[in-house]
Amino acid sequence: MSTSSGLPDREPLPKYLAPVPTTLEDLGLRFAWLVVAINLAGTAFGFWYYSGQFATTPTAMWPWVPDSPMATLLIALAIACWKLGREQPWLTALAFFGNIILGLWTPYTLLAFADAYSYIHPLMYQFLFWSHLAMVVQALVLHRITDFPVWSVAVALVWYGSNLVVDYFVPVLGDPHHTFIPVARDTPMFLGADALGVIAAGEVTFTLLALFLALAIRAEKLALRVDDGPTATRGS
Repeated sequence: MSTSSGLPDREPLPKYLAPVPTTLEDLGLRFAWLVVAINLAGTAFGFWYYSGQFATTPTAMWPWVPDSPMATLLIALAIACWKLGREQPWLTALAFFGNIILGLWTPYTLLAFADAYSYIHPLMYQFLFWSHLAMVVQALVLHRITDFPVWSVAVALVWYGSNLVVDYFVPVLGDPHHTFIPVARDTPMFLGADALGVIAAGEVTFTLLALFLALAIRAEKLALRVDDGPTATRGS
């Protein structure tokens, strides 16, 4: 369903699932191609930013290295497919997971290691912090273009679950493939955790959050359609 403006309807989801103001959602959807272009520019910058890590990572593991630029590439592709009338639920779910997880994990990591990141220029630090939070905002608009069918959420969980595994637990080839941090992995941190444990805990938490949000949006949309009548209900 679309509104008279040609934008997708905004279903009355609970505020915790759709916290972005309607006006801002509509603005982003109306200028969707600009959002795509910005994300592609961020993707290009991100691949450049990860160039040093690519150089020390076995080629076979490269797909699991550039986490943030992959997330912005996925959302650019997901929005482009929607604009072209060919929304791909699996791609949109991947974009949702990636932008929630990395959009929160990077600011979390920048704060957790703030002293060690003092070598980064303050403007770059602020850019990395706020641009990643903006990824969360754009992820929270995707409920307007997809219903998050369960199979698509499963696809996203498999990919980002594998990312967790190779980043922190079973690297398969070489060392763990998480984004470089400015301290040794075994550096003591807080609550009995070392540096690796701190960043792993963040990514696990944000992956579970993305899973919860996607499935909760799915459940709320189905409940709304049941209330509107049995013919409106769609299967998983």
